[in-house]
Amino acid sequence: QTASSAIKGAIQLGIGYTVGNLTSKPDRDVLMQDFYVVESVFLPSEGSNLTPAHHYPDFRFKTYAPLAFRYFRELFGIKPGDYLYSICSEPLIELSNPGASGSLFFVTSDDEFIIKTVQHKEAEFLQKLLPGYYMNLNQNPRTLLPKFYGLYCVQSGGINIRIVVMNNVLPRALKMHFTYDLKGSTYKRRASRKEREKSNPTFKDLDFLQDMHEGLYFDSETHSALMKTLQRDCRVLESFKIMDYSLLLGIHILNCNMKEKEGECSQSTSDAKRHGGQKVLYSTAMESIQGPGKSGDSVTTKTTNTMGGIPAKSHKGEKLLLFMGIIDILQSYRLMKKLEHSWKALVYDGDTVSVHRPSFYADRFLKFMNARVFKKVQALKSSPSKKRCNSITALKAASQEIVCAVSQEWKEEKHGILAEGQSYASLDEEVLGSHHRPDLVPSTPSLFEAASLATTISSSSLNVDEHCQRDRPTLYSSSKGLPSSSTFTLGDSAIYLTSEQSTLEMENDNASVLDVYL
Repeated sequence: QTASSAIKGAIQLGIGYTVGNLTSKPDRDVLMQDFYVVESVFLPSEGSNLTPAHHYPDFRFKTYAPLAFRYFRELFGIKPGDYLYSICSEPLIELSNPGASGSLFFVTSDDEFIIKTVQHKEAEFLQKLLPGYYMNLNQNPRTLLPKFYGLYCVQSGGINIRIVVMNNVLPRALKMHFTYDLKGSTYKRRASRKEREKSNPTFKDLDFLQDMHEGLYFDSETHSALMKTLQRDCRVLESFKIMDYSLLLGIHILNCNMKEKEGECSQSTSDAKRHGGQKVLYSTAMESIQGPGKSGDSVTTKTTNTMGGIPAKSHKGEKLLLFMGIIDILQSYRLMKKLEHSWKALVYDGDTVSVHRPSFYADRFLKFMNARVFKKVQALKSSPSKKRCNSITALKAASQEIVCAVSQEWKEEKHGILAEGQSYASLDEEVLGSHHRPDLVPSTPSLFEAASLATTISSSSLNVDEHCQRDRPTLYSSSKGLPSSSTFTLGDSAIYLTSEQSTLEMENDNASVLDVYL
């Protein structure tokens, strides 16, 4: 309830005093007891021998683990002077809060740091987390987890306001056309009407599945780097028994109207200039997954300032820059969360509820990101004809036994159809625009796929030789097309080939589909 201007002023004064005071202390290794130190200073409005006078109510400012946080700031290349300049030189900017936590958010004028108010339990949990967090950052500074640069408490008029200073995930200098808060859950995961009315709403999982139903496409190198980073981070969170975290995803569309871009550029030139000399290491999305030196050359042009965004494409072919980070990690799976999950599971399907035990939560989160959000595009480097030859060679190697069994007449006609019909390049293009991507795991197969898969599994128990002998006449008796659904197995039920044709497709042989389940 304290006026936000008074909070902002107190934060700047307190941090200015404590960081300035810390520079006089000599550098040394961080010891275990350093994580539990709390320093306190009283700043009266009339000033004192040690503190400056100010026009805010008297307050006490507490700094948690000052030496440990100084080490974290050094690890990310933040010098004390830069840290003070970012936070104290200009007034903090208050952000509208998209979350349900009721926290206040402030951003520094140079876009580097976010200052968030946290509850007593969360601040306590972060203190306990620090030794493990320290160990993790030492091993791997490239992470999408929040980077904590300071934990403080402002005590004024009997009220404690605890704040944490973190990295800013979404730069204000670039317009975010879409912002999503993704948990991998579907229960009540849609933005409220009130949220949608905001100028920059934060949407949720169900909104993402509706807007970006095909997901976001990356080149294979970026995709693997991103998924490895997410897997590593989720395992760390799981080891700390943390859950209910989200992936904050900001999407900037590069192919937007040039007029809109020009408007943005003129509006945020000063921001971009300030951001140009970036002070914090590993703070951008691209650095978090790959480290410095990599840039999205494949998507962006030389004139575009990517601001450290990860290049991607939408299912419509739009060039995108993505900004992301894992947020809300200060949730521990304790008694209240266990109770919350228990009653939610009673009234709804327990597996879709966002509050879940940490191991299940991490697995569901990763599965959702890999299957529904982040997808991989296979780059076509060879020509269509070579691609076709390579594909046929690979198929021959995998299914030599079946090819031998096929009659010569059927092979010739099928080869003719392939040659005269669509080329592999056009098929690949179709695949990119369709739901059936062979290099991805679909989360929920369509009814058609489910039916064919069921047929495949039910028939796999048959004896292989007997099954093949019985099916071969029906499979290859007609050279005009395959039956509507047929299955044959290789080896120890290792590969299932299911050919599917609808009655409409029976009239046109070019439209036959062959699904391979490995």
